[in-house]
Amino acid sequence: MKIGVCGIACEKCPRMVKGICPNKERGCIAKDNKFCKVATCAFNKGIKLCFECADFPCEITKTGPISYGYCQYISGK
Repeated sequence: MKIGVCGIACEKCPRMVKGICPNKERGCIAKDNKFCKVATCAFNKGIKLCFECADFPCEITKTGPISYGYCQYISGK
């Protein structure tokens, strides 16, 4: 199972399911990406997953694709 930078299993990501993932089968990774603030932020911080960040959840995670409330729940904040 591939896990995207946002923490979603790629197979369950709404963009992957609809066939509109910009990264196709590779899934979302931390890289400079003008279409994804989450991927760019992780890339700039040198992490592979948002959950690894001390600031998680943050304003950028509010842009999705995971609900911000869920991010707060799993982080315990």
